[in-house]
Amino acid sequence: MRTPVQPIQHGNTAPALAGKGGRSWRRGFTLIELLIVVVIIGLLAAIAIPKFANSKGKSYVATMKSDLRNAATLQETVFFETSTYYNGPVPDPVLFNFVPSQNVTIVLANVTNAGWAASATHTLTTAICYIYVGNGGPFFLANVEGEVKCTP
Repeated sequence: MRTPVQPIQHGNTAPALAGKGGRSWRRGFTLIELLIVVVIIGLLAAIAIPKFANSKGKSYVATMKSDLRNAATLQETVFFETSTYYNGPVPDPVLFNFVPSQNVTIVLANVTNAGWAASATHTLTTAICYIYVGNGGPFFLANVEGEVKCTP
Protein backbone atom coordinates (compact mmCIF):
# COMPACT_ATOMS: atom_id res chain seq x y z
CA MET A 1 0.00 0.00 0.00
CA ARG A 2 1.24 3.44 -0.92
CA THR A 3 1.50 6.28 1.51
CA PRO A 4 -0.10 9.59 0.47
CA VAL A 5 2.29 12.32 -0.63
CA GLN A 6 2.33 15.34 1.63
CA PRO A 7 1.75 18.65 -0.24
CA ILE A 8 4.53 21.22 -0.18
CA GLN A 9 3.64 24.10 2.09
CA HIS A 10 4.43 27.62 0.93
CA GLY A 11 4.53 30.76 3.06
CA ASN A 12 2.86 30.35 6.41
CA THR A 13 3.68 26.94 7.84
CA ALA A 14 1.46 27.37 10.89
CA PRO A 15 -1.04 24.56 11.29
CA ALA A 16 -4.59 25.22 10.19
CA LEU A 17 -7.04 26.11 12.92
CA ALA A 18 -9.94 23.78 13.48
CA GLY A 19 -13.36 25.23 12.90
CA LYS A 20 -16.86 23.92 13.54
CA GLY A 21 -17.55 20.42 12.41
CA GLY A 22 -13.89 19.51 12.27
CA ARG A 23 -13.22 21.64 9.19
CA SER A 24 -9.91 23.42 9.04
CA TRP A 25 -9.59 27.07 8.12
CA ARG A 26 -6.91 29.70 8.00
CA ARG A 27 -7.14 33.31 9.04
CA GLY A 28 -7.24 35.91 6.24
CA PHE A 29 -9.53 37.55 3.74
CA THR A 30 -11.35 35.72 1.01
CA LEU A 31 -11.13 36.82 -2.60
CA ILE A 32 -14.73 38.04 -2.50
CA GLU A 33 -14.03 40.25 0.53
CA LEU A 34 -11.02 41.78 -1.19
CA LEU A 35 -12.99 42.39 -4.39
CA ILE A 36 -15.76 44.13 -2.43
CA VAL A 37 -13.20 46.45 -0.79
CA VAL A 38 -11.69 47.27 -4.20
CA VAL A 39 -15.14 48.03 -5.64
CA ILE A 40 -16.00 50.33 -2.71
CA ILE A 41 -12.71 52.22 -3.07
CA GLY A 42 -13.37 52.57 -6.81
CA LEU A 43 -16.84 54.00 -6.16
CA LEU A 44 -15.50 56.49 -3.64
CA ALA A 45 -12.80 57.59 -6.11
CA ALA A 46 -15.41 57.97 -8.87
CA ILE A 47 -17.36 60.35 -6.63
CA ALA A 48 -14.40 62.30 -5.20
CA ILE A 49 -12.35 62.98 -8.34
CA PRO A 50 -15.03 65.00 -10.24
CA LYS A 51 -15.75 67.03 -7.11
CA PHE A 52 -12.06 67.85 -6.79
CA ALA A 53 -11.88 68.92 -10.45
CA ASN A 54 -14.98 71.08 -9.93
CA SER A 55 -13.32 72.74 -6.93
CA LYS A 56 -10.30 73.65 -9.03
CA GLY A 57 -12.56 75.24 -11.65
CA LYS A 58 -14.33 77.25 -8.97
CA SER A 59 -11.01 78.51 -7.64
CA TYR A 60 -10.02 79.73 -11.13
CA VAL A 61 -13.32 81.63 -11.42
CA ALA A 62 -12.85 83.11 -7.95
CA THR A 63 -9.38 84.30 -8.98
CA MET A 64 -10.78 86.02 -12.09
CA LYS A 65 -13.56 87.67 -10.06
CA SER A 66 -11.07 88.95 -7.52
CA ASP A 67 -8.82 90.35 -10.25
CA LEU A 68 -11.74 92.15 -11.90
CA ARG A 69 -12.77 93.70 -8.58
CA ASN A 70 -9.18 94.83 -7.96
CA ALA A 71 -9.01 96.29 -11.48
CA ALA A 72 -12.29 98.12 -10.83
CA THR A 73 -10.87 99.65 -7.66
CA LEU A 74 -7.80 100.83 -9.53
CA GLN A 75 -9.92 102.19 -12.40
CA GLU A 76 -11.90 104.30 -9.92
CA THR A 77 -8.63 105.48 -8.34
CA VAL A 78 -7.31 106.54 -11.76
CA PHE A 79 -10.60 108.30 -12.51
CA PHE A 80 -10.48 110.14 -9.18
CA GLU A 81 -6.94 111.35 -9.86
CA THR A 82 -7.18 112.13 -13.60
CA SER A 83 -10.94 112.52 -14.32
CA THR A 84 -10.65 109.84 -16.99
CA TYR A 85 -10.64 106.05 -17.00
CA TYR A 86 -7.53 104.14 -18.04
CA ASN A 87 -7.76 102.68 -21.55
CA GLY A 88 -4.74 100.58 -22.36
CA PRO A 89 -3.03 97.26 -21.78
CA VAL A 90 -3.16 95.55 -18.41
CA PRO A 91 -0.68 95.67 -16.74
CA ASP A 92 0.89 99.03 -17.50
CA PRO A 93 3.58 99.76 -14.90
CA VAL A 94 3.26 103.54 -15.28
CA LEU A 95 -0.43 104.34 -15.71
CA PHE A 96 -2.24 101.24 -14.48
CA ASN A 97 -0.03 99.50 -11.97
CA PHE A 98 -2.11 96.36 -11.56
CA VAL A 99 -0.76 92.87 -12.26
CA PRO A 100 -3.40 90.15 -12.64
CA SER A 101 -2.96 86.80 -10.95
CA GLN A 102 -0.97 84.05 -12.61
CA ASN A 103 -2.65 82.74 -15.82
CA VAL A 104 -5.29 85.53 -15.76
CA THR A 105 -5.65 88.03 -18.60
CA ILE A 106 -7.75 91.18 -18.25
CA VAL A 107 -8.91 93.13 -21.29
CA LEU A 108 -10.55 96.56 -20.98
CA ALA A 109 -13.34 97.51 -23.39
CA ASN A 110 -15.87 100.28 -24.03
CA VAL A 111 -13.70 102.76 -22.11
CA THR A 112 -14.97 106.35 -22.14
CA ASN A 113 -14.99 109.20 -19.63
CA ALA A 114 -18.41 107.93 -18.55
CA GLY A 115 -17.59 104.28 -17.92
CA TRP A 116 -15.73 101.13 -18.89
CA ALA A 117 -16.03 97.36 -19.12
CA ALA A 118 -13.58 94.48 -18.74
CA SER A 119 -13.32 90.76 -19.23
CA ALA A 120 -11.08 88.24 -17.53
CA THR A 121 -9.92 84.87 -18.83
CA HIS A 122 -7.86 82.12 -17.23
CA THR A 123 -5.63 79.76 -19.20
CA LEU A 124 -6.77 76.70 -17.19
CA THR A 125 -10.54 77.11 -17.63
CA THR A 126 -12.98 78.01 -20.37
CA ALA A 127 -14.99 80.33 -18.12
CA ILE A 128 -14.91 84.08 -18.82
CA CYS A 129 -15.84 86.80 -16.31
CA TYR A 130 -17.20 90.27 -17.12
CA ILE A 131 -17.76 93.56 -15.30
CA TYR A 132 -18.82 97.07 -16.30
CA VAL A 133 -19.12 100.49 -14.68
CA GLY A 134 -21.11 103.49 -15.89
CA ASN A 135 -21.79 103.67 -19.62
CA GLY A 136 -19.44 100.76 -20.35
CA GLY A 137 -22.23 98.19 -20.29
CA PRO A 138 -24.18 96.04 -20.07
CA PHE A 139 -21.27 93.92 -21.24
CA PHE A 140 -22.03 90.32 -22.24
CA LEU A 141 -23.22 88.60 -19.03
CA ALA A 142 -22.54 91.62 -16.81
CA ASN A 143 -25.96 93.26 -16.64
CA VAL A 144 -25.67 94.93 -13.22
CA GLU A 145 -23.17 97.76 -12.85
CA GLY A 146 -20.13 96.81 -10.77
CA GLU A 147 -21.18 93.16 -10.41
CA VAL A 148 -18.90 90.45 -11.82
CA LYS A 149 -20.67 87.74 -13.86
CA CYS A 150 -19.00 84.64 -15.28
CA THR A 151 -19.85 81.98 -17.83
CA PRO A 152 -20.32 78.50 -16.38
